[in-house]
Amino acid sequence: MDRLKLTDTQWKKIEPLCLGKATDRGRTGKNNRLFLEAILWIARTGSPWRDLPKSFGKWNTVYRRYNNWLKKVFLRIFSTY
Repeated sequence: MDRLKLTDTQWKKIEPLCLGKATDRGRTGKNNRLFLEAILWIARTGSPWRDLPKSFGKWNTVYRRYNNWLKKVFLRIFSTY
């Protein structure tokens, strides 16, 4: 088990609270789990967004999506758990 990644159990709890699911109106997120992993990487390392590894996608795209999610999603996640 990779201790630096979300477990399947953790992801199953968080997934329904995420934006961009196929059942949501509007745009869908390509990979919400990878996006959350990118945010957790930034939080763990304290690195600037520009240093986000390319395996997580373009840093600026991840950063903009993070800003959009701040009030809409993270508040729900943290208030639920």
